Amino acid sequence: MSEIKIIISKISTTEIKAIAQERFGDMVKCVVDLEKGIMAIGGEMHADEEAILLENGSKQENLWGINLYPDNKGDDFVEFDSMINIRPRQNNRSRGVENEEIRKKILEIISKLVG
Repeated sequence: MSEIKIIISKISTTEIKAIAQERFGDMVKCVVDLEKGIMAIGGEMHADEEAILLENGSKQENLWGINLYPDNKGDDFVEFDSMINIRPRQNNRSRGVENEEIRKKILEIISKLVG
């Protein structure tokens, strides 16, 4: 099994596919740090990736869980769904990412780091 990796510079879709194959087949879980512009991938659960980022100085309020589907394109590449996203104190009451600005920032970071 692959280890959780903190991604600070570009990772190829091929590498993401390889990580996906080791875990879930067609997808990889990912936690994005909006403040630092980095992400963690390769965990079995978003909470595992969140913990690694927190250990490395990230702040919980900046961390959002998503899933990446490396075989898909466009809107089907990123899924905004994670238990770590449920945070009523930040006005997010679902597993999705309800704030459009936060979703945009996540997509900007993904486009910078994946490809």
